[in-house]
Amino acid sequence: MNRFWHSKPAIFLLAGILLAGLCFWPNNAAANREQDTLKVEPLPRIRSMQHLKELLAARSYDYPIMFNSIQGRVSAAMDVGAAAPEMAMGKSDHSSTNVQVEGVDEADLVKTDGNYIYQVKPDTGEVLIIQALPASDMKVAARISFDQRRFIPCEMYVADNQLVVIGNANNSMPIHYPLQEKVPIVPPIYKYYPTTQVVIYDITNRTNPVKVRELELEGSYLTSRRINAALYVISNQPTYNILREDNPLPRYRDSAKGGQFDAVPFDKIAYFPDSIYSSYILMAGLRLDQPQQEAQLETILGSADNVYASATGLYIATPYQITLSIPYDQNLPVHNEDKTQIFYFRLNNGSFSYAARGEVPGHTLNQFSMDEYQGVLRIATTSGQEWWRNQPVSSNNLYTLDQELNLLGKVENIAPGELIYSTRFMGPRAYMVTFRTVDPFFVIDVSDPKSPKVLGKLKIPGYSNYLHPYDDNNIMGFGKDTIEVKEFYGTQAYYQGMKMAMFDVSNVAAPVEKDREIIGDRGTDSELLSNHRALLFSREKGLLAFPVTVMEAVDDADTMPVYGSFAFQGAYIYEVNNQGFTLKGRITHLTGDDYLKAGDYWGGTDKSIRRILYIGDVLYTLSDNMIQAHQMKDLKYLGSLSLQ
Repeated sequence: MNRFWHSKPAIFLLAGILLAGLCFWPNNAAANREQDTLKVEPLPRIRSMQHLKELLAARSYDYPIMFNSIQGRVSAAMDVGAAAPEMAMGKSDHSSTNVQVEGVDEADLVKTDGNYIYQVKPDTGEVLIIQALPASDMKVAARISFDQRRFIPCEMYVADNQLVVIGNANNSMPIHYPLQEKVPIVPPIYKYYPTTQVVIYDITNRTNPVKVRELELEGSYLTSRRINAALYVISNQPTYNILREDNPLPRYRDSAKGGQFDAVPFDKIAYFPDSIYSSYILMAGLRLDQPQQEAQLETILGSADNVYASATGLYIATPYQITLSIPYDQNLPVHNEDKTQIFYFRLNNGSFSYAARGEVPGHTLNQFSMDEYQGVLRIATTSGQEWWRNQPVSSNNLYTLDQELNLLGKVENIAPGELIYSTRFMGPRAYMVTFRTVDPFFVIDVSDPKSPKVLGKLKIPGYSNYLHPYDDNNIMGFGKDTIEVKEFYGTQAYYQGMKMAMFDVSNVAAPVEKDREIIGDRGTDSELLSNHRALLFSREKGLLAFPVTVMEAVDDADTMPVYGSFAFQGAYIYEVNNQGFTLKGRITHLTGDDYLKAGDYWGGTDKSIRRILYIGDVLYTLSDNMIQAHQMKDLKYLGSLSLQ
């Protein structure tokens, strides 16, 4: 039960309810040639409605366990990824989205091309195109509006002269009942169901965006990736829809083939023979440079939880539990074992091809749980449950798999009784943080895929939710500080303010925390701890920035750590080098009156800074309400633009 004391208890209550229901670095030439020679049997297809019913009746896994929802620890997002680049520099000097894999773009709330800033505003259902230069005279060049009852934009891509907006839409379908004698006629009842919608605009003229393409997939938006001109979008069809009698087939519409909703026929729906779920995965691939070409759709009877994409492949991880024993004596515990299935699809200019299936013990947390390096998939998992009674004690593992997803090597039973909070793969090494009452920072050698091994570790207070490489010998950690309190039932760890750390890993046997910064007190939080895209980092510019909400304790607690009261919301700007961090300043969009009116908590999210970016020597901070521009070298105010 320790987790209740350093995470937010409400999350675990929700998790219990949900549980009941709901870099890459390019392979070398030899690895690519080997991959091309692999012969893979195509997935079988569903033949008919009767076949679908038979599959579901005999399905092997009734409900997948969505661990990224259950263990989404608010301030404990796990990051297992290839060494992500710093905020990449384009042809002009501007930042880009902090992504997991170099060359594989990820959608975000904010993008820039070095001249314009593009911002999604889900609160008003708009996408804004903002002329960013000169910073003292910013202006809205165009507003793209949507019907919020029908479509809410979530995130976007900007690729050359195209703007791709992705969001969630709601559709309705009338339910007709058979007429019976002496039964009055009633108006039709409508069933509402979610869809994932993609809207593409030509923005050659930034002041006049022109819609050129629409794609809509039934199901909730899961994730997407852009690789050059190829866009890949994935949705999850809710499980309760698949057995509806009026329409058991998933549907989609593509403006390139007429724009009407079409049902995917049975013979176009694949399934994994030994892994049947009562849900659908819809994967669409399309070419942004060929708006008239129909999207390729891959539909699978299955469920997707976490997705990792390299430049050439897409991996879908689906966790599930198997029962090791079903005791007849109710006094005996039922033991469950976690497993994760991995499904690999090759990507090629907007098309998918199924390549392999594998399985490892334990469960992953999010997209960063997987990483591909020189043709080898590395995956970190946690087995067991730390806080559930009568279950195997938690432990942590790292597995390596070949291109056919056969197991190559493993190192298991790392930090028994703890959970993975963050992991980062950097070439032939992995760095893993686990936590229960202290933060063991592990250095793991994965240079020999057949024999990964722990090289060294460091135990320090607190934990890191997110690890980001500074260079080959230094890695930055972002998480929470903690203190230990001895209580009658044992020592408990209580999280405190946000913590930043610079780890020196030049001596792999003895890593060192050579600098640390603590922001605020208990309750302080940052979107960075659950979303890596909130980070702005440039090693060349010595720049580090992220949004944060700061809580500060007014009174000292005698025995129990207390939550702080609201003190600040905005961007923290740091100078950074391989020795550590120096606070350069803070930027807020709140007025003095806002701070006077604020109580213990800040609820004015429309003024909360969510992203920071730069163009040239100008730093831009963005909230839903405004953009502010500051000179990067001294944070001198240059101008602002209201977005209301």
